[in-house]
Amino acid sequence: MAKPELKHSATQARLAGLTLPAGGWSEPARRDALSRLIAMGLPQRRDEYWKYTRPDALVDPATPFAAVLTSDEIPLFDHVDRLQIVFVDGVFDADASDDLALQGVVIERLAETAKSEIHWAKAVYGTLEARGQKPVERPFAAMNTAFATDGVVIHVTGKPSKPINLIYRHRSESSDAILHHVIRVDTGAEATILENGPAAARFNKCTEIDVADGGVLHHVRAQGRDHERRAVTHMFARLGEESVFKSFTLTVNGMLTRNECVIELTGDNAVTHVAGACVGDGDFHHDDTVFITHDAVNCESRQVFKKVLRNGATGVFQGKILVQPGAQKTDGYQISQSLLLDEDSQFLAKPELEIYADDVACSHGSTSGAIDEDAMFYLRSRGVPESTATDLLTLAFLAESVDEIENKALADDILARLQGWLARRR
Repeated sequence: MAKPELKHSATQARLAGLTLPAGGWSEPARRDALSRLIAMGLPQRRDEYWKYTRPDALVDPATPFAAVLTSDEIPLFDHVDRLQIVFVDGVFDADASDDLALQGVVIERLAETAKSEIHWAKAVYGTLEARGQKPVERPFAAMNTAFATDGVVIHVTGKPSKPINLIYRHRSESSDAILHHVIRVDTGAEATILENGPAAARFNKCTEIDVADGGVLHHVRAQGRDHERRAVTHMFARLGEESVFKSFTLTVNGMLTRNECVIELTGDNAVTHVAGACVGDGDFHHDDTVFITHDAVNCESRQVFKKVLRNGATGVFQGKILVQPGAQKTDGYQISQSLLLDEDSQFLAKPELEIYADDVACSHGSTSGAIDEDAMFYLRSRGVPESTATDLLTLAFLAESVDEIENKALADDILARLQGWLARRR
């Protein structure tokens, strides 16, 4: 554990340049988050859940430089009929965004709704984040709840005719963005949320998701392009009876990315799938930290994470399934695997199971290795060039995680993007 005085001084220095928004329904939650943040302090390398990932660039008061890259590649999801909500360096861009009106859903800006005294989001904002602080502290999430000034508040009341796409654009090489989203899915409602874009030089995003009984939420996001960016993201989800929440994340590029996902299954027969695929090259560090709590009967959870690493890239996976007393008939599955394309890369894994019920089926596994020599020989013996064979085997390795996406068109597009990324780096 880091020394208390070191954490306190580092936290005070980081918060010195931030201003706590005042007024409106969100102020009590913000003040509570700030007090919790000061008590716990921002993480240091010696903290247990940060021992594999250096948080220095996220704690440093100075925003790290991140070059803005240009590309002729068509942005992901551009072929999809969707409602676009655009943020530029963490600020809502009304001109680039679509009209927020869509049947079956009510979408509002956090910056606008937070000015009122009464709003449904008051029951969610900061609540799920605070619940997710035990038993593991998540200081950057508390920091986000306290200081986020923009984001969206989404209330899904029916079944919108098209997905909602949150697009994050990066224009300033020294932007430091904090966004907070709140999503509530009503009973029997269903929606799809898409996210993509580099966002900022340094990005802190928190999403709180409350899925009512029988509600369904699909979530697909892509993080990539601008390589020098740093990001820490959190998703906190609470699932009611017979509800479904499925999330997939694609990550390419990025010097430092830490994605945390905390999910509570509180209603019987709830289902959650969390998956991710990442490909890293060189000074690339990617960390997936997942905590799923089963607190109801006959619930299902899946964690499927695949990482392809080369030229000294580092991948981290910390995943836990907690089965509370009484959560009988739990079906929990967790797999984390890495494909190391050279001897310089590394994969660090910490899979965990904690079970207090006796009628469960839970498993976890973690593997790390190189390209299968027999498969490579088979392809080469049939005239396939080595670079092409490597790409084919890499895509086959990643396919299990991409298959977690229910929308076939989106899954095919993601695989095509991965194939293009690999081809450009042969």
